[in-house]
Amino acid sequence: MKIVIAPDSFKESLSAPDVAAAIARGWQQVYPEAECLLRPMADGGEGTVDAVLAAVGGERRECQVHGPLGDTVTAHWGWLDNGTAVIEMAAASGLHLVPRAQRDVRRASSQGTGELIMQALDAGARRIILGLGGSATNDAGTGLLKALGIRFLDKQGHELPPGGAALAQLDQLDLSGLDVRLLSAQIEVAADVDNPLCGARGASAIFGPQKGATPEQVAELDDALRHFAQVVASTLGENHASFPGAGAAGGLGFAARTFLKAGFRPGIELVAELSALADAVDGADLVITGEGRMDAQTLHGKTPIGVARIARKAGVPVIALSGSLGDDYQALYKAGIEAAFSLVPGPLSLEQAMSDAATELQARSCDIARLWRVARQV
Repeated sequence: MKIVIAPDSFKESLSAPDVAAAIARGWQQVYPEAECLLRPMADGGEGTVDAVLAAVGGERRECQVHGPLGDTVTAHWGWLDNGTAVIEMAAASGLHLVPRAQRDVRRASSQGTGELIMQALDAGARRIILGLGGSATNDAGTGLLKALGIRFLDKQGHELPPGGAALAQLDQLDLSGLDVRLLSAQIEVAADVDNPLCGARGASAIFGPQKGATPEQVAELDDALRHFAQVVASTLGENHASFPGAGAAGGLGFAARTFLKAGFRPGIELVAELSALADAVDGADLVITGEGRMDAQTLHGKTPIGVARIARKAGVPVIALSGSLGDDYQALYKAGIEAAFSLVPGPLSLEQAMSDAATELQARSCDIARLWRVARQV
């Protein structure tokens, strides 16, 4: 028997490798002889590096970079033997790095993410995969671009302070210092959103409130990012503000598309490719996936659906485990997931459910394996 276990992380509870291991323990309580192939997944956000390294090996590297508000933080990234660097924005510029009381989306900067790219270039990376998600920033990627050598100047020729709000004062760009190594590097963005840079579905309006922006600040940031896009368009003769994904990670998608000529792909597709998930699924009896919460929104580029698409092509059934099941989760059944189960055995506080996640994952996996055994006997 061959079982492929390919879950995402349960955010703030368990990493994807830990989730996969717990599921495997439960299954092997019933089928100790089963071949359980663990393929931890991610969609480009927090946990992407660890998921890739757990699946395919490589080296986890750490360095000191600037955090969202300019303080020094320790960030990690992944190095693969084929010269590929795997970077997740959340490691350097993530919302979790800023205490709630200190969050200031108007001046938060993506500079640390650019510094991780510089680390990858220094290591000789020929391909850089940049996962977007979980950011604290709304600066249209200008902090990242500053780390890579671009200067943002006001009418007096002074450099702008960090953050998206300052972009309202942008007058000109100085591209002369942009690191030339970027010209020969293949950069791919892993993102699970298709928002444009500005407007009602833009970075500021959709994601700004999640980062602490008030309605007034949302309007201010949206205007500032629109002005930035206009200056860029007049300088470069092209405008990618409406590109699907330009609004990802506080507009960093716009910077990656415009200045780094990055290609965009759904994060789960990239991670699945790196993890050789399709090869693992070939010939399997069952695939088990999951994430912390599943509902109708899971259909929009989240890990369980990406896994289900690969399994469906191989004709392998998929079961999903989740911390909780939200409204209309049954919509997942039309997308290739045969059944979905919640971990919670009864009334629990959120804190208790999160702390007991590994135990409950193992228990539900064992329950499913027992049902599977009965079904096979019938």
